[in-house]
Amino acid sequence: MQAMLAARDLACRRGERLLFRGLSLALSRGEACHVAGPNGIGKTSLIRILAGLLRPFHGSVECRASIGLLDERHALDPQVPLDRALAFWSELDGSGASLMAAHRERLGLADLADVPVRYLSTGQRKRAALARLLGQRAPVWLLDEPLNGLDTAGTELVETLIAEHRAAGGACVVASHQPIRLTEGTRLEITDFAA
Repeated sequence: MQAMLAARDLACRRGERLLFRGLSLALSRGEACHVAGPNGIGKTSLIRILAGLLRPFHGSVECRASIGLLDERHALDPQVPLDRALAFWSELDGSGASLMAAHRERLGLADLADVPVRYLSTGQRKRAALARLLGQRAPVWLLDEPLNGLDTAGTELVETLIAEHRAAGGACVVASHQPIRLTEGTRLEITDFAA
């Protein structure tokens, strides 16, 4: 089976410091990888390299599908109500208002439609970003610390969403210093590639 996302012999440098080197991974339909390691080791940099937002110091990345990225920059206008912020992306992604409304309902955001994004809690903003991710319908998900700010129920919801995405043929890379349940997923300890 041909990989949806493949990275070969990646190295990443931040300033004069080499964070990691010799890192390779490949994900096909239904597969997931948990990139683990302490803060500051290069997990976010790896996600940004895989997303095409940061050039690797060495190595290459090939992706055969569209990518949905969830990171600390939720790309939701803080000045507008949540409903309008998500409607912007729904229109851009072509997912439709009814589908986005269903995502808002499932993620516990229906009662927050009129609340400006800037007033949402960290967990509410994270769930709003997940609604946006679902609306993208991208086959490859890159999730950077997706559990930050979420309670136990929110964590379980993220794990369920990932499992459903994989069951539908999607692939997922999760960078997290927290434990996350990825049934039959692989684990990549980024410290094994520390320079």
